[in-house]
Amino acid sequence: MDPSRRGVMGAALFSVALTAPNWPDVVGRMEAAGTGAAQRIGMPEARLVGDMTERISELDDQFGGRHARPMASAFLINTVAPYLRADAPDDVRKAMLSAASDLLYLTGYMAVDEGLHGLAQRYYVKALELAGAGEDHLTYCTTLRGMSVQAVDLGHGAKAMELADAAATASPKAGPRMQAFLVGQQAHAAAQTGDRTGAMRYIREAEAAMDRAEGRAKALGSYDPAALNYHISQVRYELGDMLGAVEAMQQADRLRPAIYRRTRMHQRGTLAERQFEIGHLEAACATWNQALDDYPNVQSGRADDRVRTMFKVLRPHLKNGTARDLYERARHVTPASLSA
Repeated sequence: MDPSRRGVMGAALFSVALTAPNWPDVVGRMEAAGTGAAQRIGMPEARLVGDMTERISELDDQFGGRHARPMASAFLINTVAPYLRADAPDDVRKAMLSAASDLLYLTGYMAVDEGLHGLAQRYYVKALELAGAGEDHLTYCTTLRGMSVQAVDLGHGAKAMELADAAATASPKAGPRMQAFLVGQQAHAAAQTGDRTGAMRYIREAEAAMDRAEGRAKALGSYDPAALNYHISQVRYELGDMLGAVEAMQQADRLRPAIYRRTRMHQRGTLAERQFEIGHLEAACATWNQALDDYPNVQSGRADDRVRTMFKVLRPHLKNGTARDLYERARHVTPASLSA
């Protein structure tokens, strides 16, 4: 049994009515995690949780959430939960709460990747609670932003804007990379609500912040020029600039480090769909072929979605030799259920 399906973390539907707790409501509330167990922990245990979170994140980047999330869920239940119940000095307890909140955020992110949106929200809300208890402002803001990403990807623009604004408002004094990380998401959400002026203003702010950030030590390694170009593409797409959306997504693909294989596969699928939308069938097929190069090594619900869409849009075009060759190749390297 998948440990993450036990108890309050059972799967449910995405709730657009979700209310995220505000920072003052959660900060410093140590009762968010019970104490008094016989075990006593120190900083080595908190560092262990942080190190494991980094390793699981690397596996997610390379192989997808379907492989990595069950590992995270088991670690949360079997190791982290007992640590949170253990006796510890205040500084150790805060460090453990912070590490646990970061792992919960990552596990929620991987649940989104699998399409388990209600489950993801449960992880995210618990991450907010523990981040507040551990006075970890960074993870609190990052989690709110993650919730906004989930909402905008599901088409809930107003909720996505609310969450992105909450993340930006709650952020401590942010360096330029963190600012770009937050403002880029505000741009995407604003564009989905039809706020062209706001979206373009946020994108300019994100570009300026990224320019300042490049060359400095990375505060958020996963938000880089490739991620910014992805946001630029999303904004252009929402605002109807199809050619601009394709161009920015191509730039994101060129800049993306090879370690982000799951993201590369998913976003190449998205790029191909947009190339197809503007009538560039053969270019789209070439991009889909690149996505299929990665697909066998990625276990991801979003990757599966891109493949399903590919099969659907290609069927009316199988008289085209390039499309037919791609279709036949895809049938041999993807599960038969995706082409049904």
